Amino acid sequence: MKPMRYGLKLGLALVKGIAAMRNAKAFLGIGMAVVLAGSAIQCRLGNGGYAFAQTHTDPAAITVDYPENGSIFPPEITPPTFIWHDESNAAGAWTIDVSFSDGSPVIHFQSQGARPRIGEIDARCVSPSNELPALTPRQASAHTWTPTVEAWQAIKLHSKEHVATITITGVQNELPGVAVSRGAVTLETSKDSVGAPIFYRDVPLIPSKGEKGVIQPLAKQDLPLLAWRLRDIGQPASRLLLTGMHTCANCHSFSLDGKTFGMDIDGPANDKGLYALASIKPQMSLRNQDVISWSSIKDNTASPSRIGFMSQVSPDGRYVVTMLRDLRAQLAKSYYLVNFQDYRFLQVFYPTRGILAWYDRATGKKQPLPGADDEHFVQTNAVWSPDGKFVVFARAEARAPETPGQNPPKHSNDPEETQIKYDLYRIPFNDGKGGVPVPIEGASNNGMSNSFPKVSPDGRWIVFVQSRNAELMRPDSQLYIVPFEGGVARRLRCNTPLMNSWHSFSPNGRWLVFSSKSRSPYTQMFLTHLDTAGNASPAILIDNATAANRAVNIPEFVNIPSDGLMKIDVPAAESYRLLDLASGLAAQGKIDEAIAEWRTVLEMDPRNAAAHNNLGAALMIKGNTAEGRKHLQDAHEIDPLIPNPEEMEITFELQTYYRQQFSAALASSDCKETVAYGQKLLASSPDSEVDRAMKDCASKPAREQP
Repeated sequence: MKPMRYGLKLGLALVKGIAAMRNAKAFLGIGMAVVLAGSAIQCRLGNGGYAFAQTHTDPAAITVDYPENGSIFPPEITPPTFIWHDESNAAGAWTIDVSFSDGSPVIHFQSQGARPRIGEIDARCVSPSNELPALTPRQASAHTWTPTVEAWQAIKLHSKEHVATITITGVQNELPGVAVSRGAVTLETSKDSVGAPIFYRDVPLIPSKGEKGVIQPLAKQDLPLLAWRLRDIGQPASRLLLTGMHTCANCHSFSLDGKTFGMDIDGPANDKGLYALASIKPQMSLRNQDVISWSSIKDNTASPSRIGFMSQVSPDGRYVVTMLRDLRAQLAKSYYLVNFQDYRFLQVFYPTRGILAWYDRATGKKQPLPGADDEHFVQTNAVWSPDGKFVVFARAEARAPETPGQNPPKHSNDPEETQIKYDLYRIPFNDGKGGVPVPIEGASNNGMSNSFPKVSPDGRWIVFVQSRNAELMRPDSQLYIVPFEGGVARRLRCNTPLMNSWHSFSPNGRWLVFSSKSRSPYTQMFLTHLDTAGNASPAILIDNATAANRAVNIPEFVNIPSDGLMKIDVPAAESYRLLDLASGLAAQGKIDEAIAEWRTVLEMDPRNAAAHNNLGAALMIKGNTAEGRKHLQDAHEIDPLIPNPEEMEITFELQTYYRQQFSAALASSDCKETVAYGQKLLASSPDSEVDRAMKDCASKPAREQP
């Protein structure tokens, strides 16, 4: 400050001395010029050779909100948007000076400091049950600057493994040479590229009042709004791979070599027991033959029904580890589920009972993993070590999802939720023979719930989610890192204030992608750099991943080139839609229309056991017993869990007899018999015509009933 003060004193002295002269006014400008000159001396000394005039007061503070100080950017990422707050309230424009520790010349920019913008809105996702995204008061009062592609390339070039300091100076429009505010932030560009695109699910947040205990956060009519995208961070936007399905698909995984893809898919009637498994190609098509039905894979030890999620493909693509309900549990008593009407956190879901099992693509068989199949525990969230020798999973003591008289929670993380704290365990896979599970020190017995582990590609680290209760997308979820063998767990620096989860390592292990709600209730995805010691850098936003009123979840790096996956078609999902349509028609008594839809399904998928079974049953009811038995036999051969025709024939004969008696009673206006046989028909399957006839009888006055 001494050169500036000297300039001020010198200027004022000149003014005082000359003021006594007759033409003092003529020299006043000279004195002020000296004052400004003294100020400029200080700027030259302290601002990298770029001069600013300033008043006798120090400039107000500029606080850079994004990026955070010390942020590390990938070399291929697109230009970020800098965000700052100016406390002067006087600046009308801003100069941005970028200096480099490698000795490169300072680069200068000008900015009008535009206010932040919300971004694109998807009108299809606007609903009475959610709200349009809005800026918080602090966000709305900020200023922004996005460098051009060329400017950003220059900044990245000179900040590669060297610190760049971005100094933002506010100036007045009337006095452009006068600095009224100033702040700075440092960043650098890593030598480590991300090196792989990110696959993620792009979802609308439209809460619907679902049926209690049914895992279905979106109403059926909104399911086609789900989308899956691929993002190369070197491109300004993401590629749409898949959308428009009339069923829900969610948790996905890829083999470490980038050759195999797996994804949980809901089947007809909200069946949670299907899993798609296919080779990755630029143009993918998930056909019915690519979809596994866990319930149809029969073995002598494992329960036929899968209740879990997060099924994971092994690093070499041969195996899948998944979660099955244990032998004693019933599906509805194996998980805790609450659907909220709050779009910000619209669902709480976590298993309370379950075992781990593995599936072998080579043999087509599945079986429990010994050591992770104890019915006294819930075992879930299993992932592989990169060499395929170990499985890391979350475990807690098994319990009922709810207790008698338990109050329903009103929001996510309500103390009324069933409390469960998971610990992380490691178990050898041992060619499917399993072993003794070992708790991972630092991620177990710590008074918190530890879940969603991910192992680094070099096998050195586990990054996991820690929260007070349950798992995954919890408001208080934080990312922690711990050595694979266990040790001291450390909170990662990249954590944001609200929800950090759904993380995934890049193939080279130097970057982690994750989801957060820190900027908006509509979840966004972020990047952080991890050095060899497991230290994380501040979070970097991946811009323009989706519309501002849609959410990004389950982001996962895929070890493929940017053009290695261009589109995914799922013809299997269309057959599921038609099966549901046919079932709805049958429930309305429109058997002929239902038969036509089942035939369409079989044209698309000749080995669809459900279609064969339903069509056979309908044909038997219609009296076409020969063709009906043929389809029933085909269904049994495709899926042995479906009873053979001989076992079902008595049922069909009874159904036929009941329908004949019902029709006769209805024709003779015998309400008593109509109701009696109608009840027998409705006991086996819904039928709107039967139901209507019974209601007509019930509505008649007693004197009109025989």
